[in-house]
Amino acid sequence: MPTAREYVDFWVENSIHAAEQFGTPGASQNVDELVGRLIEGAKGQGISQEAMEAEVDDLRGFIRSKLAAANRVEHDRRK
Repeated sequence: MPTAREYVDFWVENSIHAAEQFGTPGASQNVDELVGRLIEGAKGQGISQEAMEAEVDDLRGFIRSKLAAANRVEHDRRK
């Protein structure tokens, strides 16, 4: 079973994507929806929201920053 931090890192890598990649719609840009998916997936792994927050502090802020970073990378790539 992964640790809370391992799960969060894995989930972010596989679930946070830029708004648009190669002309196709990207993943959800709704932070609350993404956080909800992260929490639900973690529950299935026996990882609590509290354990994840102990690793990254504020889940909403953490996901928002990862989403913003993915969008910046995509925007810079398209220049």
